[in-house]
Amino acid sequence: MAEKKAAGSGFDDLAQKLANEEDEDTKIAKMIRAMPKWRFWVLAAISIFWLLFQLRIKLYRPFEPWFQLPLHMCLALFVVFLMNPLADKYKKKWLWVIDAILIAMVAFVLQYFITHAEYLNNRMYSVSPVTVQEQIVAVCLIITILEAVRRVVSVALFGVIVFFMGYAWFGQFIPGVMHYQGISFDRFCETLMLGTNGIFGSPLGTSLNTLFYFLLFGSFFANCGGGAVLIDAGLKLSNKTVGGPAKAAVISSGLMGMISGSAVANVSSTGVFTIPLMKKTGYSPEEAGAVESVASTGGQIMPPIMGAGAFIMAEMIGLQYINIAAAAVIPAVAYFGSAYILVHLIARKRKIGRVAGVAKDTKPVLPRIYRLLPIVILVFLIIRGTSIPRSALICTVISIVISMIAKETRMTPKKFLYTLMDGIRQAANIAIPTAACGIMIGIVVRSGIAVKIAKMIDKTGNSSLFLALLIAALGCILLGMALPTVAAYLIANTLFISAITGLLNNAMPEGVNIALVGNMFLFYFGVIAQITPPVCLASYTAAGIAGANAWKTGWKAFTFASVAFIAPFMFVYRPALILEGTTMEIVIAAAMLLLATLCIAAAVAAYMFKDLAIWERIAFLVVALLFILPSGITDIIGIVAGIALIAYCLVSGKVIGGKAQAA
Repeated sequence: MAEKKAAGSGFDDLAQKLANEEDEDTKIAKMIRAMPKWRFWVLAAISIFWLLFQLRIKLYRPFEPWFQLPLHMCLALFVVFLMNPLADKYKKKWLWVIDAILIAMVAFVLQYFITHAEYLNNRMYSVSPVTVQEQIVAVCLIITILEAVRRVVSVALFGVIVFFMGYAWFGQFIPGVMHYQGISFDRFCETLMLGTNGIFGSPLGTSLNTLFYFLLFGSFFANCGGGAVLIDAGLKLSNKTVGGPAKAAVISSGLMGMISGSAVANVSSTGVFTIPLMKKTGYSPEEAGAVESVASTGGQIMPPIMGAGAFIMAEMIGLQYINIAAAAVIPAVAYFGSAYILVHLIARKRKIGRVAGVAKDTKPVLPRIYRLLPIVILVFLIIRGTSIPRSALICTVISIVISMIAKETRMTPKKFLYTLMDGIRQAANIAIPTAACGIMIGIVVRSGIAVKIAKMIDKTGNSSLFLALLIAALGCILLGMALPTVAAYLIANTLFISAITGLLNNAMPEGVNIALVGNMFLFYFGVIAQITPPVCLASYTAAGIAGANAWKTGWKAFTFASVAFIAPFMFVYRPALILEGTTMEIVIAAAMLLLATLCIAAAVAAYMFKDLAIWERIAFLVVALLFILPSGITDIIGIVAGIALIAYCLVSGKVIGGKAQAA
């Protein structure tokens, strides 16, 4: 018992630490003000140069691939080491020696690629010899990337990458199906640095060609007042309804999710407003934290601007991003709809009302609604067919112009530079994990481990698609517990996609985009993992703000997000849910997902027009599960049983209410 208490105390300490951290905007502003002038101006110069470089390749003409990708990567490394020096973290000036060595190594790597770009464009992979100089450059590049991962991503991702590198060297000692004959040092360096499946593969290409521009737009949109309007809109829309603050958390975080792919950042920005209000109206601290973390995590699957993983998915399967966003609409609506219904049912169960004065505490939204114009124009441009980067750049300029209307949001030169540096910091923090995952992808492709895993899944599941999906889902959750969504999705894609698509080929009707179905499944579980204990930073951050038990908050968030665990299985078996089907098929599948969502929400809340007994909750859960596997019999049973259960609860709820009123 004492051990359990101690463990819980450890999670609570982590939650409090996360909650006490300042939001990213405050942190970057304070960091910039506190840093020495020489470092500030170096970072400012790098930021301006990086912006001009990205504008040049998008608005004028791109450079050679072996020039622009390494330059993008090295600029990210420079920013990471200058913004996160060891000397500042450990308060020891001599540690600048280590940072200086790392920065010199990055400069050495950059110098090599700039001077050898033409040669590398014509080099023949696996044919041309790997020189000693190239081996030294590869070692320097791998060391600096791994250290950057450790500093700004997570120690867990660092460990995963090292594990795969270890497999490349020691796989020869592993018996059985996972045996790998090993790799020579020169081919190891070539695979990771000079191949299209390594560090400079498609994930980093997505960072260069797409993600940079959206992160820049997100930074300017938020700093020009758009983010505050979204939060206030959520509070206003739900102010007069039952359980208003909890619904405000769902709406605000969903709206913020359109421009932010970070669950923790969403919790930090909206949770400070919504969590205290939820507690004030009657939600327990754990419930308040869980609602906020679930809603904030869902921002990564919320169109039109989803998490960074969605852009990488579009690049990897060769689809336009608008198709990815469109496919995500129904599952995203189901996710946020289930959260909204759930908090409504809890509010009804507890007779939770609204908080008086919320409307007075927030500024009027309508006079500031014009600040959302960049989002509207962005969606219009993407639908019209304008390229994603160009759309983001246009809307960034519009955000700056709109900021000039009000004095409080006006973009002064100083604010412009701070906002730019914030956007550059975010771009660097995305470029690092995408490049680092390239190390893992290169090794997986070279060793054929993905094919081996596919064979293992096929052998274990006896060609069962459901079992393969279950194994892949568990793998995604385990990876996503410790990794950012981008990294979790990339690793899951590399390990599991061949097994899933192989089985989908035999199960899917003709005309369905199998790559989209399989990748969307992995992406969803990579996102869901962010609120899956024991490692769920979004839930722990919300728990810290709520003053709740972190462990209980994590598990409550896990149960509140139950629909997210069923929806991916449903859209694999019912691809119409991601718009892979006729209009009638889409309508029918959406209706079934809605009924499943209602049933899950009732089971979790233990309420549907009345308090539910254990058997009633189990019955609702069973009905929801019936919709996973499509079959005429299970569909009919599910529809009839679901409607019957809801009708039964409605009638018995009125009877109970009438008796209570009479008494």
